[in-house]
Amino acid sequence: MSNEFRYCNKCVMPNTKPDLFFDKEGVCDACSSAEKKQQAIDWEKRRKEFETIVKKYKGRNKGNYDCVVPVSGGKDSTYQLYLVKHVYKMNPLCVHFEPTYPSEMGRKNLANLQKLGADLISFRPSYDVYTKICKEAFKKVGDHEWPNHVGIFTVPIRIAVQLNIPLIIWGENSQLEYGGPVEAAEKNILNRHWLEEFGGLLGLRVTDLKELGLREEDILPFTYPSDKELKKVGVFSIFLGYYFKWDARRQVELDKKIGFHIKDGPVEGTYPNYENLDDEIVSIHDYFKYIKFGFGRATDHACLDIRNNRLERKDAFKLLAKYDGKLFSERVKMFCKRYDMPEKEFYEVVERFANKSIFQPDKSGKLLWKDGQLIHIKLQEELEKQGIKPEHYKDTSSIEESIEEKVKKQIEEEGYVTGLIDAKNFNNQ
Repeated sequence: MSNEFRYCNKCVMPNTKPDLFFDKEGVCDACSSAEKKQQAIDWEKRRKEFETIVKKYKGRNKGNYDCVVPVSGGKDSTYQLYLVKHVYKMNPLCVHFEPTYPSEMGRKNLANLQKLGADLISFRPSYDVYTKICKEAFKKVGDHEWPNHVGIFTVPIRIAVQLNIPLIIWGENSQLEYGGPVEAAEKNILNRHWLEEFGGLLGLRVTDLKELGLREEDILPFTYPSDKELKKVGVFSIFLGYYFKWDARRQVELDKKIGFHIKDGPVEGTYPNYENLDDEIVSIHDYFKYIKFGFGRATDHACLDIRNNRLERKDAFKLLAKYDGKLFSERVKMFCKRYDMPEKEFYEVVERFANKSIFQPDKSGKLLWKDGQLIHIKLQEELEKQGIKPEHYKDTSSIEESIEEKVKKQIEEEGYVTGLIDAKNFNNQ
């Protein structure tokens, strides 16, 4: 297959996404995985596998927790905790790695986890150390969230080892939901290899941080425990999404019934209102994904809605044209204030990481800006090919409302969680 930029023939994900593979029909492996989720996986069998694990670890260590549930306070961790604590009656310890720029709504949703009856440890890294790493990662790999995306995977494991809690229950397997190697998409465990391969390291290793003048103890939170430590405790780290059919939209409707807060309008850079609520400047992270690869958070959401039979592909392109990859000047200001960085330097980093075969340059080879945004050449070409004009996506409310209606219907038919939590019999306690 050609390496030229192209979109999947079923969804709207481009072939520039790392670890995404297209078959000879031009269909991405995330769409193929979605078909398996709908048709080939025996979810009843997998649910029983999970219940066998619960039976093994529940009450195993008297006077200790049954498991660790890594949480952000977001939609996924609210759902994870509800299943573990209220459906399976386990005694979990929630472990939280503080966001880069905590939001008020994020604090409310984190507090809600405690209201659901869980004990919670919130880890707050050294401000100076964390800031230094963020700035270096931003300049080196174009991702200021690098230490956060490492810490959310290392700190829960470290605490599990230190407190002798073998079982760790994560949420979705991103390789199954968003695409990746088949062997990774079909795995039920998260281990060191998964972190190094798919944990967002972007070629920057934890040991590289010593070049910033950081000491061994400074980078301790970002260091994965040794194999000897893991073996001594018997760490078993699993994806809940392997055992239960993962569907964020249906799960959010459950979350809302148990105290989860959402935005009044769309989250920046996309059209749903339920994600990335805990961090004030996380949209900058999503923006850099957009300028590197030509797709942002709206693409992720549109693809999921297509795969879950809620959105037509042509309508998805309208949503992308309206929402995807938008840069908000107030967030740039917040970002630059947080990192004591001139805005000029911020835009120099944008210039360095943006893919100029995707985004239009001017005659001098520098990025061309229009109304504060970059011009996505490939998306514009696709819109023209589909006959989609600006007036077709000026107002996409009917498309978004249609998605919401289909979610409600699917909840009526399958419940909030397929084969486990029925909408009619849900007991909000």
